This record gives sequence, C-alpha cells and structure tokens, in this order.
Amino acid sequence: MIIDFIGGLERMSDGRVRPLKIIVTACGCPGASTLIRMLKNNGERPIGIIGTDMSSKAVGRFLCDGFYEVPAGTSPDYIPVMMNIVKREKPDLIFPESSNEVLSLARARDEFESIGTKVVVSSPEAIETSSNKYLMYEAIRKGGNVDLPRYSTASTLDEFLHAVKKIGYPMEPVVFKPHIGKGSRGVRIIDPKADRKRQLMEEKPINKYTSLEEFIEIFQHVDDSEFPDFLVMEYLKGMEKTADTLAMNGRELLTTIKTVEKARWGVIVEGELVRDDYLVEQTRQILMDIPLSYCVNIQFIAGKLIEINPRVSTFIYQKNLIAPYLAIKLALNELNEDDITNYRNSIDYGRRMIRYMDQLFYKDGGEVL
Repeated sequence: MIIDFIGGLERMSDGRVRPLKIIVTACGCPGASTLIRMLKNNGERPIGIIGTDMSSKAVGRFLCDGFYEVPAGTSPDYIPVMMNIVKREKPDLIFPESSNEVLSLARARDEFESIGTKVVVSSPEAIETSSNKYLMYEAIRKGGNVDLPRYSTASTLDEFLHAVKKIGYPMEPVVFKPHIGKGSRGVRIIDPKADRKRQLMEEKPINKYTSLEEFIEIFQHVDDSEFPDFLVMEYLKGMEKTADTLAMNGRELLTTIKTVEKARWGVIVEGELVRDDYLVEQTRQILMDIPLSYCVNIQFIAGKLIEINPRVSTFIYQKNLIAPYLAIKLALNELNEDDITNYRNSIDYGRRMIRYMDQLFYKDGGEVL
C-alpha cells in the first residue's frame, strides 16, 4: 500500500489520511472520557486508542480499543512496563494525562522515540521546575514579568510558624501546600475567622480549612527530617481562571482561558471560555521562564499565578478546535508552530461547559447494557 506525505498529512493511495494508533495514559482520570471521545471524533482520520491506568476499573478501559493495567508513574517498574506495551502495540504516540507520569516518560522519551513512538511531553527540566511549586515561583520571580502572590517556604515547624506570620497571619488567612502535590492533597487554608459551626453543619465533609492549632497538633512531634516542604502563600480572593495552552520549548502558540465557576474534588465542573488578553500575556511570560511544550495548564486566581500542570487538562472543546489533537499533529510534524497559532481566530468565546456524573456497566471485563 503506497503512502504519500501530502499537505502535512500522510495519506494512503486512495487519498484517505493515514489512521493513527496512540496510547492515552491515566484513562480513568476525570477528563479521560471526554478526551477519548473528542480524539476519536476528530473529523479527519480514524484513531485507535490504547488506554493505560493503575486501576483495572478505569472508565477508559471500556472506551478505548485496548487496555493495559500499569504501575504508578513514579514506580521503577513503570517505564519497563510501558516499553513492553509499546513494543507490542507499536503506537505512533504516547499521550500522558497524569502529572505522576509525565516526568518518567520525559526522561525515557529518547528510548521510546528510538523505536518509533513519539511522546507528547516537555523536557524533564521544565517538568521538574513547574511541578515543584516553590521552584516554579522562584524561577518565575527571577523573570520579573509575572504577577505572583506573596509566598515563602518552610521545612520545619518553626519555619512554618514564621512563614505564616510573614505572609500576614493572623490578620489575613494564608494557604499552605506541599512543594510537590497533586489533586489538592495537603492543601489547606488557615483562617482564624472561619466559621467552624457553619463548616460542620452546612458544608460537605470535604473541608479545605484548618486552624493553626490543628496544624501544630499534627506536626509538633514530627522530626525536622520528616517535616514536609511546604509553600506558604497569601490567600487570594477573586475569580479563578485557567489557561490551557499549546506551547513548544517555551513559545506560546495557542491559549484559551476559561473561568472556574464551580469545582468538585479539585476538578472544574462549570466554566466558560473567555477573552482575557492579560492572562494570555502572563501565560506567554511564564512559558519564557519555564520552557514547557505541548499541552500545559496554568491556574490563576485574581490574576495571580497559582499552579502549573505540565500536562493536558480540561478543555472546553470545539468541533474545529480539539487542542489535544493539534498537539498530536504537532508532535508528528503534521502541523508546524505557525499552523497552531492560526487557530487563535477559531476560539468560540462564550462557550460554556458543565461536567456531570454518568454510569457505565460491565461484567467479566466487558461493557454490558
């Protein structure tokens, strides 16, 4: 069968665009079902998707064309297992969804690409910097062009108590979070004015507030060598927005901004695509300081940088703008960087999204109705 490379796309002898086979990792994560559906409905070519996940019950198992259970991305067994899968399936590309996997895959990218499989990840150095919240702030602070909250760091209880006062406690609430964390784990607000009775009686038992006394009680007997590294920062009030950007080696190519109006389990459930030239420019400056590539998610509150996720996140998709598919085409050299920037005029501002719960039924490893 003859294959010609025409118009940036590999085409079969009958004119059809060459199908792709890709691996989508962490296919049980909150955004996986939509991502898989959008990639399959790209409108240009068939895409066979092999899902991987730590859990055999991942929803993506029943939405993909094949599935493998794998170790955690931080496990020493992860890359050998993924390499065996790649040798067996011979995919064109690996598309990671989990923060816990991108660094391992980035470090092993040359191994995968030597056997013909691209990996849609940034450089290991950029991932390491962006994933450590303190190193991230320090790198961007040196650039001097991005609006940051007041912040400090602490590696002992005494340093923590000093840091919260430095940031403004008890006159103002403060936030603390681990230098390296995922999914709001270890993140709390210390607010002496928080209404504990209302939290108990009116809020669901997923509480983001704590008191300084509770923190001290937890950590007062922890040896300094076992004390976590915490970032302590000012508590920001205002609209939360996220930038979902496509980049290449620190060059911002295409950025959409969405509001985060409601969230559940640390995941957006309601938001809107909005025009925000200031945050697009802030995103551009951030990428100059930390040269990330492909899909990057950047979180802001009240216009100040909160967090960077060097991976795909929740997009507000359009039929003519499926950013993860553009990232795949960029990785495969089917589009160049300027081609990606041309999609800026396609952003459908005002488009809204809502995330909802659904159910899937299976038996003996197969979906049933």
